[in-house]
Amino acid sequence: MNIRTLGAGVIARDTRLADGRELIYYDDSDTTLPVERSIDARDLDPRPETAIMRQDVLTGDWITFATKRQNRVLMPGADADPLAPQTPANPSEVPSLYDVAVFENRSPAFGPALASAVGTAPAAIDPPQGLDDMARVGIGRSRTSVGRCEVVCFSPEHAGSFGTLSPTRARTVIEAWADRTSALSALPGIEQVFPFENRGEAIGVSLPHPHGQIYSYPYVTPRTQQLLAHGTPGLFDRILEFEQASSRVVLQGQHWTAFVPFAARWPLEVHLVPHRHAADFAELTVAERDELAPLYLRLLGGVDALYDSPTAYIAGWHQAPVHVGRDTARLHLELISPRRGVDKLKFLAGTEAGMNAWSAEILPEDAAARLRDAISSVPAP
Repeated sequence: MNIRTLGAGVIARDTRLADGRELIYYDDSDTTLPVERSIDARDLDPRPETAIMRQDVLTGDWITFATKRQNRVLMPGADADPLAPQTPANPSEVPSLYDVAVFENRSPAFGPALASAVGTAPAAIDPPQGLDDMARVGIGRSRTSVGRCEVVCFSPEHAGSFGTLSPTRARTVIEAWADRTSALSALPGIEQVFPFENRGEAIGVSLPHPHGQIYSYPYVTPRTQQLLAHGTPGLFDRILEFEQASSRVVLQGQHWTAFVPFAARWPLEVHLVPHRHAADFAELTVAERDELAPLYLRLLGGVDALYDSPTAYIAGWHQAPVHVGRDTARLHLELISPRRGVDKLKFLAGTEAGMNAWSAEILPEDAAARLRDAISSVPAP
């Protein structure tokens, strides 16, 4: 086991699962866990072949066909939680009790390229050949879906979300995001790294365990391609100046501002942006990471205070691509939710699903006012 010291007193412990997948334990600065960790002694089947991507010739988008994901576990009880620490009755994915744990997904949408790199994983048949290869458009183009998908366990508890963490644990997760961003960005063929959290059954979450994921793509995602097509260096400075002068700001610190964007698509949509340009988590300063933990928890507390029951959301941390556009794209959170009332959800209609032409029902200024009131009712973490 390789042991590393990270920022904020977090300790990283690198090891492997029984089938060769990477597992990293991240210990809180005030952890009470022992130094030794259990070895994964399971007898696991060989890893599946890496999935296949096919290109949509009408848009140039790459679609991954990860057919092995059809059989994922759906909302198991605590006694069969695959993200809980292993017990004799539950041979889960994490051998030891942990604070935060990150491991390679067993059935990923993006998988390894080389068998030698991950033990029992089959080698990719037709991997991508760089950004130029991914940008070419043609009928019948396909590639092996090379990349990396990781699961980020925020806590050993069976239920919860990032918003239920303590500030210390939230700070550990932020350090893990930064550490994994650096490591994944250095892998051959990775062009963009995307940490995110899906929360709530309305979003399609299959596990109640508090966790997120990190996807590492072999291309620059369509959303980021659009940003780079019209963006220039300094874009996010201009956005911040515009939004900070509006009534759409919901929360502000010394290093971060949260706001409902001027042209919000979703009934609940809020962006959290650092004041200084940072392309990704790895470029954040210690002070920016320290402030982010309690600020983000307070924002999530406000999201849950909007209604009498927790709100389902997708919280995606957009980062600049690994090799292009790093002076234009800035790390920032985009949190979205389809919830437009106590018992109402926004479903994508024909104009949105068919043409990507959006129609919104709630003015961003009104949404921001409600969220500000909700945040003000939440005690500081």
